[in-house]
Amino acid sequence: MDRYPPIAEHGLVGDLQTAALVSSQGVVDWFAAPRFDSPSIFAALLDHDRGGYMRLSPDHPDGSCKQLYYPDTAVLVTRFMSPDGVGEVVDFMPPDQKATATDRHTLVRVVRAVRGTVAFTLECRPRFDYGRADHTLELGEKDGLFRAPGIDAHLQTSFPLERDGQDVRGAVTLSAGEAAGAVFTVCASGGPAPEPLTVDGLTAQVEETVHFWQTWLRQSRYRGRWPELVHRSVITLKLLTYAPTGALVAAATMGLPEQIGGERNWDYRYTWVRDAALSVRAMLDLGFVEEATAFVHWLVLRLHQREGKEEEPLQTMYRVDGDPHLPEETLDHFEGYRGSSPVRIGNGAADQLQLDIYGEALYGLSQGRGLAQQSTYRGWKALARALDWFAENWDRPDEGIWETRGGRRDFTYSRVMAWVAFDQGLQLAERFRRPADLDGWRRARDAIMDQVMERGWNEKERAFVQHYDGDVLDASLLLMPRVEFIAPKDPGWLSTLDAMNRRLVSDSLVYRYDPAASPDGLRGEEGTFSLCTFLYVDALARAGRVGQARYTFQKMHTYANHVGLFAEEIGPSGEQLGNFPQAFTHLSLIMAAVTLDQALDAEQGR
Repeated sequence: MDRYPPIAEHGLVGDLQTAALVSSQGVVDWFAAPRFDSPSIFAALLDHDRGGYMRLSPDHPDGSCKQLYYPDTAVLVTRFMSPDGVGEVVDFMPPDQKATATDRHTLVRVVRAVRGTVAFTLECRPRFDYGRADHTLELGEKDGLFRAPGIDAHLQTSFPLERDGQDVRGAVTLSAGEAAGAVFTVCASGGPAPEPLTVDGLTAQVEETVHFWQTWLRQSRYRGRWPELVHRSVITLKLLTYAPTGALVAAATMGLPEQIGGERNWDYRYTWVRDAALSVRAMLDLGFVEEATAFVHWLVLRLHQREGKEEEPLQTMYRVDGDPHLPEETLDHFEGYRGSSPVRIGNGAADQLQLDIYGEALYGLSQGRGLAQQSTYRGWKALARALDWFAENWDRPDEGIWETRGGRRDFTYSRVMAWVAFDQGLQLAERFRRPADLDGWRRARDAIMDQVMERGWNEKERAFVQHYDGDVLDASLLLMPRVEFIAPKDPGWLSTLDAMNRRLVSDSLVYRYDPAASPDGLRGEEGTFSLCTFLYVDALARAGRVGQARYTFQKMHTYANHVGLFAEEIGPSGEQLGNFPQAFTHLSLIMAAVTLDQALDAEQGR
């Protein structure tokens, strides 16, 4: 077992309320419950000694391992090959199809030998509350109960267990065709024990979970050139969505570094208005209306949340249940992934002023007439009040999309998205004949357009730049043609694309910006942003540079991990960095694939 396997050496399983990472060595080294943003139970990725893990794998010194998903599902299969035989561990979490919030969550691990004879070893070493809470163990022959303050964890197996302090070990040897199982169930303290475990019952659960995912995916209307990549991405977005509310978290993890040994280690287990609102378009493009609708309803509730208050109508991010309180603190007892500290929980960026979120929110709300029409009159009034407030407040420096901690600036992207907010608001009001200050919104929209064209353009660079009165380029502006702020073949935009290609692109991979040229208040460097690379593909395709777009897209495929997942960034040696997997990256992959398919079809006369 590696102390710190590469971030990319993992698959994701989940039950639509929380998720776990399983390494290609058969180790669950990240799991939080009962929600994505709950304290961790297994967090060996952040501290091998103090974080906790659950290993189920062979011990053969000459073995090798490979990992894949059962087709079109979130059922993960880890295969182990050795001179003695071939074995598999099948990992999954049964999804809660009622989509009601629950404190009971189950991780199922089925082991089987498919050839020869395979000896599996189990180690279960939970560490509750980010490794801060002690636990006790009550051990039976084939079950164990771990008790910690406020939470119980039941381990059930089909093979004998033995005590290892307050942890558990076990072993089972299987011949070809034989199977065994281990089930880890968490619930509130004193909750009822799980149903007795049987191997036949686990086999039936595997089949039920496979059926759930394959049935859900059949809704997809994607018929383009990259079905495996696109469908893996949409399954990942589904796994990262908290079903009881429809809120999409930015990633399943916290604290994974953007630079090994650096301080850019953030908690991404929350719902960013920006990311989730853009996911609405991606989900609708593929035909997943229910998921898009659920988030729209969640977003409207956030607008209601601050009605009658003096503060801004929206904040940057929320917990999955809409709670706006995300105080940031550090876990000083965790060493961090390969020494990358501090490890943070909560996120101080929730208190930042990021004015672009109103544009993304309106962009999400306006996607699809059916969704917009579902908004109630009260919902519309909350939206209209937010735009009325924004009409008086859009022209302010803010922290911007990248949540920099180096002070507020007049970010061009924030102004572009402010234009989107009023443009989409006007379209909705006129399309559905809703009461609105049309003249006020139109004046704001037009003033923003004039301002961006005059102050966001840098004549020396012949490009739109990161912030007014500067010359730093910023990849967030790649969204300008998608949101129709500028025509995709406008000479000024083509010149901006050329400038980005010179300054921000490295072997088709795209940096957000140059921190050395535009200090962001943090030490260290970062890798290329996978989100930005897919936005680059989208912009190239819209600009008619279809061959370049396709080649860039194909090259990006080579950076996906072995099961098609992407973290936030790509490091200098092609390694994946940052929290994993990242929703923003996968939704931008879908957007790029759809745009590129359309461009290629048009080019080929389809």
